[in-house]
Amino acid sequence: MYNYIVIEGNIGAGKTSFASLLAEECNARLILEQFEENSFLPKFYEDQARYAFPLELSFLADRYQQLKTQFNASDMFKTFTVADYFIFKSLIFASKNLEPLEFGLYSKLFSIVSSVVPKPDMIVYLYLNLENLKKNIKKRGRPYEQNIQYEYLEKIQSGYLEFLRQQTDLRVLVIDTNGLDFVDKRNDYIWLKEMIMKEYPMGMHHIQNPAHEV
Repeated sequence: MYNYIVIEGNIGAGKTSFASLLAEECNARLILEQFEENSFLPKFYEDQARYAFPLELSFLADRYQQLKTQFNASDMFKTFTVADYFIFKSLIFASKNLEPLEFGLYSKLFSIVSSVVPKPDMIVYLYLNLENLKKNIKKRGRPYEQNIQYEYLEKIQSGYLEFLRQQTDLRVLVIDTNGLDFVDKRNDYIWLKEMIMKEYPMGMHHIQNPAHEV
């Protein structure tokens, strides 16, 4: 049994929805990213060059503080922890959004912060193609996200997959969720949960679903 599972994915992949469902059913402690409280996020989507650095710094500080607080607080009634983000998400986004000099400084700060945050037993990456990501973004209706371009989603997707391929000391599942509706279709949720709860060796594992092949 895993003690700490991270559900990751691109913007609009459904990571928060699935993490919430999994935590509720399994009586797990749930850690959700508080991104809506970040005042830089709407500004970033209007002017990425200007607001990328303060946005990434603020996200790093918020994620570090939240994870530190959560893991310092024990909860004997919860069986394990489920989070909808991994601290290294900060480095992935920063590598794609910052200029080289900014990223150099950011990397130094990140190495200090990340060294004291627990590593998960498993990272689950919910893979959706760009078309389905855009559909989900439109459906959930956050105004500041509606003008996100395919190019930006592709940049973030490639950043995630590049990072995950390098994680030989972590269990990483890349699960194709195209054609699945794990929120409204119980069988889709059960299949996804069963895939996650299996025993896996360290390294990356690609899992296709019955509805679609990557």
